[in-house]
Amino acid sequence: MMMVHSMNRESPDKGLDSGKYVRYTPEQVEALERVYTECPKPSSLRRQQLIRECPILSNIEPKQIKVWFQNRRCREKQRKEAARLQTVNRKLNAMNKLLMEENDRLQKQVSHLVYENGHMKQQLHTSSGTTTDNSCESVVVSAQQHQQQNPNPQHLQRDANNPAGLLSIAEEALAEFLSKATGTAVDWVQMIGMKPGPDSIGIVAISRNCSGIAARACGLVSLEPMKVAEILKDRPSWLRDCRCVDTLSVIPAGNGGTIELIYTQMYAPTTLAAARDFWTLRYSTCLEDGSYVVCERSLTSATGGPTGPPSSSFVRAEMRPSGFLIRPCEGGGSILHIVDHVDLDAWSVPEVMRPLYESSKILAQKMTVAALRHVRQIAQEASGEVQYGGGRQPAVLRTFSQRLCRGFNDAVNGFVDDGWSPMGSDGAEDITVMINLSPGKFGGSQYGNSFLPSFGSGVLCAKASMLLQNVPPAVLVRFLREHRSEWADYGVDAYAAASLRASPFAVPCARAGGFPSNQVILPLAQTVEHEESLEVVRLEGHAYSPEDMGLARDMYLLQLCSGVDENVVGGCAQLVFAPIDESFADDAPLLPSGFRIIPLEQKSTPNGASANRTLDLASALEGSTRQAGEADPNGCNFRSVLTIAFQFTFDNHSRDSVASMARQYVRSIVGSIQRVALAIAPRPGSNISPISVPTSPEALTLVRWISRSYSLHTGADLFGSDSQTSGDTLLHQLWNHTDAILCCSLKTNASPVFTFANQTGLDMLETTLVALQDIMLDKTLDEPGRKALCSEFPKIMQQGYAHLPAGVCASSMGRMVSYEQATVWKVLEDDESNHCLAFMFVNWSFV
Repeated sequence: MMMVHSMNRESPDKGLDSGKYVRYTPEQVEALERVYTECPKPSSLRRQQLIRECPILSNIEPKQIKVWFQNRRCREKQRKEAARLQTVNRKLNAMNKLLMEENDRLQKQVSHLVYENGHMKQQLHTSSGTTTDNSCESVVVSAQQHQQQNPNPQHLQRDANNPAGLLSIAEEALAEFLSKATGTAVDWVQMIGMKPGPDSIGIVAISRNCSGIAARACGLVSLEPMKVAEILKDRPSWLRDCRCVDTLSVIPAGNGGTIELIYTQMYAPTTLAAARDFWTLRYSTCLEDGSYVVCERSLTSATGGPTGPPSSSFVRAEMRPSGFLIRPCEGGGSILHIVDHVDLDAWSVPEVMRPLYESSKILAQKMTVAALRHVRQIAQEASGEVQYGGGRQPAVLRTFSQRLCRGFNDAVNGFVDDGWSPMGSDGAEDITVMINLSPGKFGGSQYGNSFLPSFGSGVLCAKASMLLQNVPPAVLVRFLREHRSEWADYGVDAYAAASLRASPFAVPCARAGGFPSNQVILPLAQTVEHEESLEVVRLEGHAYSPEDMGLARDMYLLQLCSGVDENVVGGCAQLVFAPIDESFADDAPLLPSGFRIIPLEQKSTPNGASANRTLDLASALEGSTRQAGEADPNGCNFRSVLTIAFQFTFDNHSRDSVASMARQYVRSIVGSIQRVALAIAPRPGSNISPISVPTSPEALTLVRWISRSYSLHTGADLFGSDSQTSGDTLLHQLWNHTDAILCCSLKTNASPVFTFANQTGLDMLETTLVALQDIMLDKTLDEPGRKALCSEFPKIMQQGYAHLPAGVCASSMGRMVSYEQATVWKVLEDDESNHCLAFMFVNWSFV
């Protein structure tokens, strides 16, 4: 009979011999395993109950059964750890193989460049007497362009309108794609910040000196090759800019492969340029080494082949040989190579927008890295590594994110075949308003059949685009997310929320500031690398007068936030939200609105006047593009494009009123963002005009108290010996003071919050006067700073002031700020009672 042995080696019970073997019969082991499956760590009572219920265990001591469970748990833990280490080892081996292949490719690229350099030098030397343009750069560029644009001149004479001709195009596309994915056909440069490793996104590179723009990524995914291909072929599921993919023809090819003729429509990311479409041939096949490859290229007059469908709303872009190579990995999983190479016809867009269509970095983030991240996300969801709360399946949450993005893209683009038509302007051209009177169209799309009431309503969209100067997109999106009351109007939110019911409120009049409301953000899901988060926002309602009682209700938004990592190169930042009902069903109708900020290439020019201000891009395109492109005297010119789109429902009687409200509301948001942009733009050394000085009587009084109290406690003048004593002058001196001066409440029963700050203080906290009052002192100071303040607090209350040592604090955007010294003093009112605490941070800078 087979016996199972268990040895008590480290039993804490003195009554047992630590060297004693206990033999278990198979029946006893089976009974113990059943209990272990239900309860791996049974209590003493449960073990005694087990002995009573199973007579076959009666000859085993209870303490020895305890030891069996201890050993069983230990073996289970060792087994899991061994499996984890084996998985990590497989990843490391696969990554090592990938890095060795990448190293070989780079060595070939270096050899090729050295040979080409020598060949060009020889050519220049022999043709120096006959060449009109002797610059090395022009010869190299012209040779590269000739090689890239005419890789195989013989294919121009073939007939590509039959299956044999299409297969010839497909085989050529395959060869060119593989030479880009694993060879030296493109001069690849690794993107900064993309470090290879077993848990990294992979190796990401962009093109240099290449016709068009191109990006390449390779990495490991724990899915089988055919599953990876199935996911990536479904382009609308992972590429947020993809509107639709129509397969118009499928032709069988050898080795079980297929040739597909595909028409693809892409959304335009802003309101300032037409959308793009592609007419391509896609070739899927297996290679001799067992790899699976899907490559794609445009069919043009040069390649031959059938003519694609015409479309007046799109600009035809060209896809150079691109695709993905999937190689099976030992022990399971795949090694994935992705290449995207396109020409987006940048010359057809306004000059100020061309960097968006000429940037390989943006292409890498929006397409190449997005594809790799999507596959990795699904792989980790399938393996159970990613789990979400709230009882929602990952696929359902992913669908919500897709619907929010798709609805926002539909609003930004306003395609005629979706039912959108422009509405007459009110004389100004800064806001575009479009309406859609096709409820059936919305019923069949992401909005759901229940969205529009039965009395013949439509959807109205007000949208605008702006050029932002020196405002990091990630910082602005975080501000818009965390300080909604700074730009949103509660009455307009209430109207949007009412669209989910049959009887909406009366159309509100957009007010500057509106009713303030507290927001509570409830996280739903995050992608693996936290570059995107889905959340529910609860807006807590307040009534300020009897007539506002109808608005005093909590409202809910489903919100998608992405691109908040400042370290991502070429990343798009986005905040999109839609009102939802409290029930929040899986098929809840969504009408998204929001913001999208896309960075343009950062450029430096040696001269030019300062353009550090927020411009309306519509007017810039009419003749101010030169100003928008100028750099500041410091040589830094960081530009981005902000697109705003807000959607509302209306009935036939309220269309004009809703249109007027929407225009006014978007204009008020534009004004708020202009103020916010000025507040959070990097200010030291720049020429941004300061925000207007608050001149209320309360501000004048507070500044007088701050100055007088500082002099009273320290014996020195806050503004120097030449300071003036009049209220207005004191206010301007404090507002423009070079050090950050902030006031916070002086309460013993609540956390101190900031109540006032000068311009430099607002810059340091990256906030505005309105949002300042949401920031707590203990959330700003780090642990040493809080301890220093607590130790000096008795001194501050007794003698009126104290100096704190150098330290670090945090802005409202989470950025670290260092300062050389901080002075704290009591601010006294005219009757000598305590009013608040004032802080002055000296020589601060962002870390």
